[in-house]
Amino acid sequence: MHIGTHGHASALEDYPMLKFRLFAAFIAVAIMGAAAPNFARAAQIAQPAPGVSVSGIIPALHAPPALDAARVIAPAGQPAAAAPEPIPPGSELTLAHAVQIAVKYHPRLLEAAETTNAAGARVGEARSYLGPQLYGASDYLRSTENGIGNTSFYDPLGMFPRMTGRNHNLGFGDFSQSWNTQNNYLGGVSASQFLFDFGRRHGFVTQRRFQAAATAATQKMVELQLIFEVSQRYFAVLQAQQLIRVYEKAVEQRQYHLHEAQVKARAGLRPQLDVYVTKAEVERAQLHLVDARNDFADAKVGLDNAMGLSESEPSYNLADVLTYNPIKQQLPPLLHTAFAIRPDLRAMQDEALAMGAKITEYKSDYLPTVNAVAGYAAMGTGTPAANNFNVGLVITWPIFNSFLTTNQVAEARYQRHAIEAGLEDLRQRIILQVHTAFLNWQASLERIERAQEALAASRVELSLAEKRYESGLANIVELEDAQRHYTYDDAAYADALYTYAVDKAAVEEATGEALSGV
Repeated sequence: MHIGTHGHASALEDYPMLKFRLFAAFIAVAIMGAAAPNFARAAQIAQPAPGVSVSGIIPALHAPPALDAARVIAPAGQPAAAAPEPIPPGSELTLAHAVQIAVKYHPRLLEAAETTNAAGARVGEARSYLGPQLYGASDYLRSTENGIGNTSFYDPLGMFPRMTGRNHNLGFGDFSQSWNTQNNYLGGVSASQFLFDFGRRHGFVTQRRFQAAATAATQKMVELQLIFEVSQRYFAVLQAQQLIRVYEKAVEQRQYHLHEAQVKARAGLRPQLDVYVTKAEVERAQLHLVDARNDFADAKVGLDNAMGLSESEPSYNLADVLTYNPIKQQLPPLLHTAFAIRPDLRAMQDEALAMGAKITEYKSDYLPTVNAVAGYAAMGTGTPAANNFNVGLVITWPIFNSFLTTNQVAEARYQRHAIEAGLEDLRQRIILQVHTAFLNWQASLERIERAQEALAASRVELSLAEKRYESGLANIVELEDAQRHYTYDDAAYADALYTYAVDKAAVEEATGEALSGV
């Protein structure tokens, strides 16, 4: 539908033209007011169709992104509010709290959330094509009015107005040309409403919904990976803390051995060699302690980064400890859980469904599209304007397009087949990941049992060696070998506990169960 005013008037008709310009301005304001509801509705996120798996999309679309309070600008003249501390200095930090902080503050997850919001907005874009379309236009031209009669021309850019008929204000038989310019006015509105197209527009909405669901599932996969990263970093800090205690104890024990060797050497009971052997062992233990403290600092930086707090470098103490429990889970239920809740599997399933909707879109081009149209036009070179209106149906049908539609349908089918093959490949990789993680978890528990036995034995070995050295029945080499074995087994036990914790977290990542605790 269109509305317009088109013609010419002399520069002397200022008062009538002023009235006409006011009329055109009134129409433009009315057009903007009528279009405002469409703009608001287009910004809304469409609700999912029945049977469409989009769990988790709607909350993510409507939830405001987590903002750092330091970014909020206070009103002029007022001080900005202090940003709340994610972790108060010196507080106890549990693993669950660390995961919650990462989910709230890490930019990787915020990026994924905004990508999901954008995908949800594209659903609204697709739905806008189902509703009424209302457009308005106004036009003013100052141009010459030399008529072109019945001349035909093609104007692809719409830059050259058609001057029909003969020259204005000329007598009969006078075809002279003039370079004088005149005023030309146009103002109008048009409306159209989609009626039916055998699935193209509705298929487009369905495609966007499944794509939004796939994007939301991808966001959950990012969250799952981030949870595992935080867990791994958290356990690494605990491991580093425990190793520091191991090597601090080793330094203390070796310093005692050094003192004992020095006393015996001064008394002539042991050779001076014992002093230098034990002194070297003290320095080696100090070197291990330096490395352990540096590993702790590195692990702390890594945990801060995993929580998205690298810049703030918060001060905290870890509340949890490395421990273990018997494994009661079985592999088949873990695989069943993974197939049911793994976000990446759900994302690929939604991508396959989206491609099926795209096939429906393309196949609709074999059939016509029906739209209802209506229009009102007011045209003239002054007031009163010439009024016209129109109402009707527009039917379009791409009868032959050199097999474009056929090839588009074939392309979409091949893409869906590729996604389905990728889906099966992902299932195989999930089986491998879950199976491997579960076997590693089982092995880590057995490793803890062996490390415990070795540590208990080396503790007795060290105790006996110390007594034998004190009584003069053993030399310094036997004592330091026992001390070295004990320190190694103590560190190996800490490593075994760390490996168990990480392998358990890997099982929870492989099955997707880690998301249930967020």
